[in-house]
Amino acid sequence: MNNIISMFLDNELDLDDKMEFVTKVHEDKAFKDQTIELLQQEKLLCSDVVERSPEVRLPVKSGRFVPLWRPFAAFGAAIATALIIWMVSVPSEITPQTLHRFVIYRPDVSHAEISGSFTQWHNLPMERVGNTGYWEITLGVPRGEHRFVYILDGQQRFTDPTVPDREKDDFGGENSILSI
Repeated sequence: MNNIISMFLDNELDLDDKMEFVTKVHEDKAFKDQTIELLQQEKLLCSDVVERSPEVRLPVKSGRFVPLWRPFAAFGAAIATALIIWMVSVPSEITPQTLHRFVIYRPDVSHAEISGSFTQWHNLPMERVGNTGYWEITLGVPRGEHRFVYILDGQQRFTDPTVPDREKDDFGGENSILSI
């Protein structure tokens, strides 16, 4: 089978290829007959009910088969992609976490957040505890040593006064160090 017939069946021809195909069908009776035969087989394969499998003759060209694997390649690629996404998204090992309650007393602020290595340095809002001046949040924190800081009113950094271990950060401030 000529490769252009396969491309025609798979709707892979650009306008120049389509013109070449129509010209060849018009001029070469054997090519036209082969194209019609393959179109009839395709019609049978796409029909709702197939009572018998159509006879498929695989022509040999230059000692090798014509690539009929194209429909299966797309399906195989989709399966492989799905497997890769699944393997990457499934955690290889679940890291045990301990619930830890963070509390600060700052009645003078209107908004408090926490940011640290256990939040990937994303700011998480803390909850005001009534009108007491306390702010709190309970988070699952993995075992190990973690750096964190409170952010008050969106800009002021504040270390945890109940955690004595601290270190200078790269921005001239300090982070509290929590060991779990």
